[in-house]
Amino acid sequence: MNVMTAARTSLPASAPQLGLRERKKLKTRVAIREATYRLIREQGYEATTVEQIAEAAEVSPSTVFRYFPTKEDIVLTDEFDPLLESELRRRPAGEPVVESLRRVLHRAMGPGLAEEPEISRLRTKLMIEVPAVRARMLESMSVTGGILCRVIAERTGRDPGELEVRAFSMGLIGALTETAAYWAERDHRDDLATLVDRTLDMLVSGFAETGGR
Repeated sequence: MNVMTAARTSLPASAPQLGLRERKKLKTRVAIREATYRLIREQGYEATTVEQIAEAAEVSPSTVFRYFPTKEDIVLTDEFDPLLESELRRRPAGEPVVESLRRVLHRAMGPGLAEEPEISRLRTKLMIEVPAVRARMLESMSVTGGILCRVIAERTGRDPGELEVRAFSMGLIGALTETAAYWAERDHRDDLATLVDRTLDMLVSGFAETGGR
């Protein structure tokens, strides 16, 4: 879970139209997630079981596991990663990658946080409070990192498996993850978009040049 997950947006204006089967799958995924969030708010993360989630979402436990391998994945997984790649590719080819990422995240954070502020805060709160969620989030970071590797490789003509490409991509993901953690640790008092800008500005200009805050 990082800033991208915290934003939790579907970017509907640019998303492709889904077929009936895909819409049904998405509806089931959303129902499972919404049931999970409701139960966690009511009784806490540890007390919420997959069986309870399945009952609340009106599906079987096996269906829950078919969509989400673990309970932690229900909290962490959303529809943003596939859209992240397509949105980054829509940006001008000559634009710096960090600036492209900034633009895409700002689009995501606007409608995403405005529509579901409580969910965004709950997800980041779980990230810092529940070790299992934090551990699973760290495992899943490689997926988003792989997306950035592909985009950076296309922009620069490098191989996505090169050390420099991988290090830069995962550096971005790690920095944004810590931004989300910082936001949650301060009880979400700060504006998340402003925190993202501070992080990306620091990555571009260097830590020493940003000054203390």
